[in-house]
Amino acid sequence: MRQMLKIASAIGMVLWVSACQEDAQQAANQQQMPPMEVGTVQVTAAPQNIMVELPGRSRAFLEAEVRPQVSGIIMERNFVEGREVKEGQSLYKIDDATYKATLESAKADLASAQASLASAKARAARYEKLVKTNAISKQDFDEADAAYKEALARVKVAEAQLHTANINLNYTEVQAPISGRIGKSSVTPGALVTANQGQILATIQQLDPINVDITQSSAQLLALKSKLKAGKLQAADNAEVQLVLEDGTTYEHKGKLQFAEVSVDENTGSVILRAEFPNPDNVLLPGMYVRAMLNTGVDPNAILVPQKAITRNTRGEAVAMVVNAENKVEARTVTTAEVINHQWRITSGLNAGDKLIVEGLQKIRPGAPVTATAAQAK
Repeated sequence: MRQMLKIASAIGMVLWVSACQEDAQQAANQQQMPPMEVGTVQVTAAPQNIMVELPGRSRAFLEAEVRPQVSGIIMERNFVEGREVKEGQSLYKIDDATYKATLESAKADLASAQASLASAKARAARYEKLVKTNAISKQDFDEADAAYKEALARVKVAEAQLHTANINLNYTEVQAPISGRIGKSSVTPGALVTANQGQILATIQQLDPINVDITQSSAQLLALKSKLKAGKLQAADNAEVQLVLEDGTTYEHKGKLQFAEVSVDENTGSVILRAEFPNPDNVLLPGMYVRAMLNTGVDPNAILVPQKAITRNTRGEAVAMVVNAENKVEARTVTTAEVINHQWRITSGLNAGDKLIVEGLQKIRPGAPVTATAAQAK
C-alpha cells in the first residue's frame, strides 16, 4: 500500500512540474508575441447638415366641391371622370325652361315699371310748374312727386329681379370653379338636384403643385429650439424638403417649406409643417403617405464615424475603441445621435484627432498594446 502511495505521489509531482513548465512556456510565448495590428481612422470634425425624417400626407393644393346653386333636373354631364377640367368649363346642364320663363317675366315687369316711371315723371314735372303759379294745391304736387319716386323704386326692384333671373339662368350651367382633376360624379342625367343640397356633385383637385402636411412632435420642436439657442446647431439657410415615397424611392422634385402651424394638436401633441412640391407627372396623389427629409440645422463641428466602429456593452451603452498615446486600446463610452450616410454622429465621447479602431475589433481588449495602421477605404 505504501509502495502504491509513493508511486502516485511521484506521478503527481511529475504532472505538476510539467504543468508549471507549460504555463511558463505560454507566458514566455505571450511576451514574445508582437502587438496586434488594427485598422484605424482619424476622427475629424466638420460642418454637417442635420436631417430629420418625419411622416407626412399629401394634400391637394386647391380643392373645390361642385354643388348646384339652383334646383332642377340634370340634363347633361359634360366631362369625363378622372380627367383634367379648366376653370369655367361646363360640367352639368340643369333644365333651364322655368328659369328662362322667369327671366322673360322679369323683363316684362321692368318694361312696365319703366313705362309707369315715365308717366309719373312727366306728371311730377307738370305739377312742379303749376304749383309755382298756384294753379294746383301743394298737396296735389306732393302726391305727384311721391308717385314719381314710387315708380322709380319699382323700376329698381324690377331691375333687381331681372338681374336675379339672369343669375339663376346662368346657374343652370354648372361650371368648374377651379382648374384641376375632377373625380367621380355622384349624379347622372335625369337626377333631380336642389339648391344648396348636402350631396356634392363632384370634387375638383389641383395637383400641380401639391402640398404635403408633415407631422412633427412638439418635443422634437422644443429640442431643436434648445439646440439652436445653445449654439449646438446653426439655423439652416434653406427650407428645401426631400420626399421618400411609400415604395422607398426618392421623389425627384424637391419642395419648399411654406409654414408651420402656430398651435399644437391636443390629441397627438404634434404640430403641422406644410411643404409645397412640383407634381408635373401627378406622381403624388392626395392622401398618399410619405416620409419627409428636412434640414433642421447645421452642426458646425459634427463628428461622424463608421457604424461598425460602435459596439454596445452589457448596459446597452455605445462604446468606441481608440488607440491612446501609449499605443494601447482604450474603451470610450460615447453618445450617438442620428445616422448620416451609414455613419453615426457622435455628440460626446470622441474628439477630433482620436485614432478610432474600425478593423480588428474582435481580437482586442482594453489595455492591450496594438499597432495602428490606416484602415482601408471601402
